[in-house]
Amino acid sequence: MSTDDPLQTPIQFLTGVGPERAKLLEKLGIRTVEDVLYCLPRGIVDFTDIRDVSHLETDRMQTVRGVVVDLDSRKLSKGRSLVAILLDCDGQYLRGVWFNQPWMLRRFSPNQPVLFSGKPKRRGGRWEFNSPRVQWIEDDEAQATAGVLPKYRLTEGLRMFEMRRIVRAAIEEYAESLVDPLPAKFRQTHDLYELRQAVHDVHLPTSVEDYHAARRRFLFEDLLEFQLAVSLRRREWREIAGAPVVQVTSKIDARIRRLFPFRLTEGQDHAVAEIARDLQSGRTMHRLLHAEVGAGKTAVALYAMLAVVAAGHQTVLMAPTELLANQHWGTVDGALLNSRVKRALLTGQLSMSERREALNSIRSGESQLIVGTHAVIQDDVEFDQLGLVVIDEQHRFGVEQRSHFSMGNDAPHMLVMTATPIPRTICLTAFGDLDVTTIADLPPGRQKVITGWADDAAKRNRAWNFVRQKIDEGRQVYVVCPRIGDDDTANSSELESVNDTFESLSNSELKGYRLGLIHGRMDSRERSKTMSTFRDGTIQALVATTVIEVGVDVPNATLMVVLNADRFGLSQLHQLRGRIARGKFQGYCFLFSENAEGDGAKRLAAMEEYSDGFQIAEIDFQLRGPGDILGTRQHGELPLRHADLIEDQEMVAGIHTIAQQLVESGEFDQPQFGQVKDKVFDRFSQMMNLPNTG
Repeated sequence: MSTDDPLQTPIQFLTGVGPERAKLLEKLGIRTVEDVLYCLPRGIVDFTDIRDVSHLETDRMQTVRGVVVDLDSRKLSKGRSLVAILLDCDGQYLRGVWFNQPWMLRRFSPNQPVLFSGKPKRRGGRWEFNSPRVQWIEDDEAQATAGVLPKYRLTEGLRMFEMRRIVRAAIEEYAESLVDPLPAKFRQTHDLYELRQAVHDVHLPTSVEDYHAARRRFLFEDLLEFQLAVSLRRREWREIAGAPVVQVTSKIDARIRRLFPFRLTEGQDHAVAEIARDLQSGRTMHRLLHAEVGAGKTAVALYAMLAVVAAGHQTVLMAPTELLANQHWGTVDGALLNSRVKRALLTGQLSMSERREALNSIRSGESQLIVGTHAVIQDDVEFDQLGLVVIDEQHRFGVEQRSHFSMGNDAPHMLVMTATPIPRTICLTAFGDLDVTTIADLPPGRQKVITGWADDAAKRNRAWNFVRQKIDEGRQVYVVCPRIGDDDTANSSELESVNDTFESLSNSELKGYRLGLIHGRMDSRERSKTMSTFRDGTIQALVATTVIEVGVDVPNATLMVVLNADRFGLSQLHQLRGRIARGKFQGYCFLFSENAEGDGAKRLAAMEEYSDGFQIAEIDFQLRGPGDILGTRQHGELPLRHADLIEDQEMVAGIHTIAQQLVESGEFDQPQFGQVKDKVFDRFSQMMNLPNTG
């Protein structure tokens, strides 16, 4: 924007701000008048329908206002708990109660004014709300009797009434300078507020309905701009020329399938068919292979790679870690043992001479199939005629790593994979530029792993007895620890290290059995040797950290014990559980945790109840949010200003479709969307690797 744009007026010159308050506002990311207009409330306090206790009705949604006068927490039978909060509502008393949510007690303090909303019942002559929605009232709101008050994020030194006054001043002095980038017809079609009305009603609402309608406008625009960027990247990548046309004939199909010692599942066949269509379409493939744990995505990827090699082109598989790259290399090398396909491993562990030899063979085209880590995208790596790139565990890489191979006019086909089932909302945001193939079925003979949460000493003793019985029958067990040593985490003193666990088990629960130890700090050769002896049955119990989370396949390992299981994420627990029961025997997973509460308890309960990874992914999404699921690197590439992928997930799918239609139809290239396009490129051109042009 031009420097004379009034919306770019530094915030210190707004009425009632000044230099000192401007410094406080800058901590909230507010530097200009425009910033404060777009600083949406984090919520509202609704004083429009407060009920007197004497007028409450049973089982109807109502809101009461009171002051906390008593807090009670007690243990019930069978490990249950109760929290009760007593409110004084102008001399009349009622309770809010929460079962099995002991952390709620910490959210209240005596003499605190609050609102309870819910459907009350009469119990023991007193009104009671079961798990009411709570709104905490600020000191300066205590005398409010009506209306809807916005609540903003604050910083030390800035009070809520001051923030409200600043926002009101910005609206009164500058709202008329706002220009709506969305065309009027588009707003009408999608029932969106005009921008000035939205700014007014989101900050100064006269009703709850006005607030939510105004807020919807901002969420819609935020998600739309992101999805437009995703759709533009999708269009650009699909239009890049240079990817080879790979014909997968019936003869080539038969030759590849003969390399597998098993028949592909229906889901794998479907995935192979979609990939084959992409390879021979004449357009560059950009596809996400989205699979359940153990569904056989590596076999599908190897099929695609061999099809490209058969057509005379090179292919590369990139994994995020040395361990996973080596595991893939072992799988590929074993499958191609009697094949004429020339292959190379490229990781950071190679000596200088080994690396030089690998680089020369890749540059000359002698190496047709390459497996590696980030080492394959270093500047000194030159491919002869690269036809396909496979990126494993996509969520651990950023867009830049993926787009590295798609620079210039000659772009290879791209297949990205994840063994972590991804919620649909995440697929449509983080991976909206990709076509998605999902393998939901499992290989024949795979059984559901029986999972139990051992939350006391008696259950743990029974679990160890069962483990010893199964080892005596010839099975093997993983014992998983959450850390290595005393300095790994801030709360490391609360957790046993993997080394201490190894010593302890060797002299107690697993005394007399052959134990092995593996963790990420071990030398890679030592780690490989240990895994080899576990795979051949020499080691009966493997004490490990999460290095076994992906890629490890020992069919005879049917038992898993996870220590301090509440310390693991839900998706990670599911990944770990996927390491067992990969053969003909039933699998058993024991989750040890005595002190799980809150989300930790919910995760363990979900592991007991669900085995389907896609269900678990949705629960994990609800519990943790997109940042933890995607990882910090990927989460950093979703700079949504207002929308929340959990709270607003119902909007995501519809807006994804709207954005795709605008871009693919060419309507988005018309003049009426010029301002929107400028905003999209301003926000996302660098992140999305889009040309920064309108």
